[in-house]
Amino acid sequence: MDALDKPVCDDLSEQDSAVLERVVWRKLDIWVLPMCTALYLISFFDRSNIGNARVAGMQTALKISNYQYTVALTLTYVPYIAMELPSNLILKRVGPHLMLPTMVTLWAIVAVMQGLVTSYTGLLLCRFFLGLAEGGLFPGLVLYLSSFYPRDRLQIRITAFFASASLTGAFSGLLAAAIMQMDGIGGKPGWSWIFILEGLFTFVFGIFSFFVLPRSPETARFLSSEERSYVLSKLKSSRAISEDEGKDDFSWIEVLRAIRSPQVLMVSVIVFFGGTLLFGLAFFEPTIVAGLGYTGNRAQLMSVPPFAVAFFASVISAFISDRYGCRGLTVIFFAVSGVIGFSMFYATTSQRVQYASLFFSVTGAYASAPAAITWLANNSAPHIRRASSIAIGFVASNSGGILATWLLGSLSPAPEYTAATITFIAMSIGMVVVSSLNLFYLSRENRAKAETRLSMARHGEPEHLGDRSAWFVYTL
Repeated sequence: MDALDKPVCDDLSEQDSAVLERVVWRKLDIWVLPMCTALYLISFFDRSNIGNARVAGMQTALKISNYQYTVALTLTYVPYIAMELPSNLILKRVGPHLMLPTMVTLWAIVAVMQGLVTSYTGLLLCRFFLGLAEGGLFPGLVLYLSSFYPRDRLQIRITAFFASASLTGAFSGLLAAAIMQMDGIGGKPGWSWIFILEGLFTFVFGIFSFFVLPRSPETARFLSSEERSYVLSKLKSSRAISEDEGKDDFSWIEVLRAIRSPQVLMVSVIVFFGGTLLFGLAFFEPTIVAGLGYTGNRAQLMSVPPFAVAFFASVISAFISDRYGCRGLTVIFFAVSGVIGFSMFYATTSQRVQYASLFFSVTGAYASAPAAITWLANNSAPHIRRASSIAIGFVASNSGGILATWLLGSLSPAPEYTAATITFIAMSIGMVVVSSLNLFYLSRENRAKAETRLSMARHGEPEHLGDRSAWFVYTL
């Protein structure tokens, strides 16, 4: 960590500071992080379990074509994308402790309704309202965590809840295989019960989260007054939040500055590519596995191991990235893993090799994403600029999700998925190239800022520069 990012706690002894350092992050990791992880885990369950329902017979039961299935997936993303920026801009004013649980309970109702539909029109309506209710959750969680943890501690926390997405891929297959045994109970097919049971659990958890999520570190009941002061000191000294809270008030100028920021634009390109890969695999990996000769429950179970490997790779790489501040290199490493995986799938007709390729491609997509998102959050300030930057990144990511649904849904026929695989190889290479460009840009900016600090006193710098300040060191 750069010397400029070290906390200044002059009123504490070294021993007291060490004790607080151990205690406060552990408390936040116990009270805040598991809730964020659970919220994102169930959101990914409820958005991607349609892939498991499809394998379980939903598409046949509703008499819909591959094209219609792709339209249903696409429709989810339209309101989802539309909600990301406005929800992030109002999150702090409304209060994340109210807004995030409200999103959960609303989409839970819609998730249950998916299990009751008997027509394609009903499915379309459910997918639209699911996207509308769920759209602000992921950018909201990233923004929420960035107000609790310093920049050098953020990626492992984002990874903790984001890696739950890879666990979703693993457990959704296991859970779907178990739920399918309820086929015929209550006159409902097994695929209906996948939606109903998972949606009911989401609703109960949404109500529970109203009573657990704190609004901010200042209002966290599980922290003492001394611990709250310490957390705020660390957040301010690492530029995670502003020294002056007035600088975090809403401003359209800050929204425009985020849109025009070179690093935001470059990382948005990266997450567009990464989102295309990730959502394509999230929605279609069970179908890809089924196309390799596995059927029924065996297809569900064989879809599990690649996601499990992706989970462990995400967690290990996040520890390394936080320790050494290497967001860009982490993205590049896993993008190369994606190149290897998709190239293997394209270059062979061996079903065993193609299955093995999923371990590289799924890991590449899932482990690169939290590093890229953290990179975006780390290098944007003040609050509104960071909220806008995160939302812009997710708009790009989910736009990639729309492209993925068409690439794998109808534009690239199964089981070869030739056009999609070639596109994914190109996008993985693009992630390497754009990440390298962003690393070069941020390194150059940090050198220029270092020179400015040698020739200028801090009080001589204009206000409201945010991350453009010479005293804000970009994370590489």
